Amino acid sequence: MLRCLALAEAAAVRGEVPVGALVVRDGVVLGEGSNRCEELIDATAHAELEALRRAFAAAREGRLVGATLYCTLEPCFMCAGAALHARVARIVFAARDPKFGACRSLASLAEDPRLNHRCRVHEGLLADASAGLLRAFFRERR
Repeated sequence: MLRCLALAEAAAVRGEVPVGALVVRDGVVLGEGSNRCEELIDATAHAELEALRRAFAAAREGRLVGATLYCTLEPCFMCAGAALHARVARIVFAARDPKFGACRSLASLAEDPRLNHRCRVHEGLLADASAGLLRAFFRERR
């Protein structure tokens, strides 16, 4: 999660919402990413999707069975859905997102029993540091 925070800090320096993500399997980082929505002029360029895309390329497979997605902010519906489609085994996030969070705040999409695949979800690892980074970013913007 410390690497995710570093990626989030780098995103903030670039003027992006400070979110960082990693995909790890068997102790190996397969992909990492940070928000690039402003840079790419693409609302889907979230840190989690950047990390997943790089992990697919590194693993040379379209499913990441057994992998863990780490992120500094609770994944939104789009990112949680992508993790489910990727067959990620676990999502670990730092801070909750009360406006878009789809793993705890607004829904528990990743653990929904109606789906054919579910992810275990763990929250709170370095939550204060992640939330503080987000608060500082938005305070400067206002």
